[in-house]
Amino acid sequence: MSVPSSTFNYLNQLKENNTREWFHANKKTYDGVKANFEVTIKELIGSIAAFEDMTGVEVKDCNYRIARDVRFTKDKAPYKTWLSASFSAGGRKSGRMDYYLHIEDNKSFLGGGMYSPTPEQLAKLRQEIDYNAQELKSIIYNPEFVKMFGEAEGESVKSAPKGYSKEHPEIELLRKKQLFFWHQFSNKEVSADNFVQKVTEACFTLKPYLDFLNYVFFDDQEPEIKL
Repeated sequence: MSVPSSTFNYLNQLKENNTREWFHANKKTYDGVKANFEVTIKELIGSIAAFEDMTGVEVKDCNYRIARDVRFTKDKAPYKTWLSASFSAGGRKSGRMDYYLHIEDNKSFLGGGMYSPTPEQLAKLRQEIDYNAQELKSIIYNPEFVKMFGEAEGESVKSAPKGYSKEHPEIELLRKKQLFFWHQFSNKEVSADNFVQKVTEACFTLKPYLDFLNYVFFDDQEPEIKL
């Protein structure tokens, strides 16, 4: 199932009219957009299950609400102007590193990785890099991975993190505060019949990196799953 081009039309209209009054006046259109996206999510759960344990994961466990949490932000626009879903064993609330799908006009992408790590997670990753950087490098510098995702996005500390020398041979990786990868899709690709297949292929390429992070962060133990 592809995401129809009408979805982008709706999201752009919502961007220009981001009020509760407009949203409720056009609720029927949104319901159609949501239903179409949920079919795509369902198909992705099925295809990703070929290499991830998606047992018991349903659409509601992957889909994000369109309503924004405006309690702690100056931007009080009530709605997101994109659609999104995350896929992993246990669903988006499992706590594990997952595959994140974002649908927005000319800004759609599939991404994943270390985006908002806890201090404990960041310390664990740096310890792993210090001990054995080759495993991580063999994944993120693999030619097929680079072709799909390019270089990592994210912030870095300006100098060396506490406890590490500026002369460390892996200082560039140690400086990373974020290590997130994403593959962008054009509107045409999102609306094509093979979109689910393309997303699934991107997920499969990303899998070794997410497996690595989940191993480092959770010591290869399943975290508490909250559905």
